[in-house]
Amino acid sequence: MSRIGKLPVAIPAGVEVKISDTNVVTVKGPKGTLEKQMPDGITIKQEGAEIIVTRPNDLKKFRSLHGLTRALIHNMVVGVTEGYEKTLEINGVGYRAAKQGKKLNLTLGYSHPVEMEDPEGIETVVEGTNVIKVRGIDKEKVGQFAAEIRFKRPPEPYKGKGIKYADEVIRRKEGKTGK
Repeated sequence: MSRIGKLPVAIPAGVEVKISDTNVVTVKGPKGTLEKQMPDGITIKQEGAEIIVTRPNDLKKFRSLHGLTRALIHNMVVGVTEGYEKTLEINGVGYRAAKQGKKLNLTLGYSHPVEMEDPEGIETVVEGTNVIKVRGIDKEKVGQFAAEIRFKRPPEPYKGKGIKYADEVIRRKEGKTGK
């Protein structure tokens, strides 16, 4: 049995959960509202201040969806109560970030500045000139936008220049040896 799927999802005070007949879960909390279509076949029930996720049988398909469904619901509950945040660091001479309204301006050593617009429900905050914080209530969107920012100039292994996650460790390589 799924170890994650067996765990109930606790609903904190101030959070409202609605489960429709077509497995659409709506979570409403102090930070906002999230709605997601859950896989068919998986049963989602609210019992008191907990959500229980069960599967109909032990087929491989349902075993894999069991833990996934529970994790998605848990991420929605955490998102509307605390929110999610990813921190990116920019390393390199002349590399910097600036914020103009809803636009993120990145200077990354290209011949042109890179401009990125904040998507719906996502907020970026620039601290100093080399730290970008991506915040939002949807874990998937926060991670995706942070990955898109990082993709503009991924860290390289020789000097470590580029955009990296704050907790990411870059495997460094030794340069050429001259004779």
